[in-house]
Amino acid sequence: MLKAIQDEFNLFFLALGYFSRIPMPKWVVYSTENLNHASRYFTLVGWLLGLCVGGIYFLSHQFFSTNISIWLCMLFSLLLTGAFHEDGLADTADGLGGGFTRERKLEIMKDSRIGTYGTCALLMALVGKFILLQETTQIILCLCIAYALSRMLASSLLFTMPSASSPENEKVKPLAKTQSRLDMLVLIACGLPVIFLISIKTFLLLLLLLVVLRYLLQIYFNRHLGGVTGDCLGASQQVTELCIYLLLVSQGY
Repeated sequence: MLKAIQDEFNLFFLALGYFSRIPMPKWVVYSTENLNHASRYFTLVGWLLGLCVGGIYFLSHQFFSTNISIWLCMLFSLLLTGAFHEDGLADTADGLGGGFTRERKLEIMKDSRIGTYGTCALLMALVGKFILLQETTQIILCLCIAYALSRMLASSLLFTMPSASSPENEKVKPLAKTQSRLDMLVLIACGLPVIFLISIKTFLLLLLLLVVLRYLLQIYFNRHLGGVTGDCLGASQQVTELCIYLLLVSQGY
């Protein structure tokens, strides 16, 4: 029993290390198989990151205006995650916007340089977050929900889509690619607390949004790339986060 608990903590800290710059304990054991199963805790890590960013907003708001506090928490978020997802958004926009063949799109996405499409996508995403968070009445709640569920949706694509690029050509660190049904169930279960944080109507609208958005993203990436890459998952997270903010604002949150 103790060994099983230790294994789960090991998976959680691997997930935390994958999605953030928070140092992992020295006793954490890394392996490809462990990373595969660590995907079950990506949603839970999203909740934790959202709480951290929300905490920075709360502390900042004791001394600064709402706008400054939002900017500070966004800056902290970029430092906390190493702009991991934002990098994926920019590279995906460059690849899908500038390439005409599957091979060329993947080649552009592997290039660490940022182009016009990536710059525009990144700028619109960051400005969009700032504007939408200004419009929310419960910023910390919205941050937690968006951080958790956007990572849940992006990670869920790993379970139903093939990799569009080979591991040796993947630009980012290795992706988890062979998850179990249990991993998927835990990933989704970790998102269920949202039911107790918002109204039933908003929850149903949010569920519909996630289902439709996931379906569209899967079709889009399959059509253009025949699967997903790490950059695609980062882009999916960013797009989903923005859409969640938009929905919550429309519902008065």
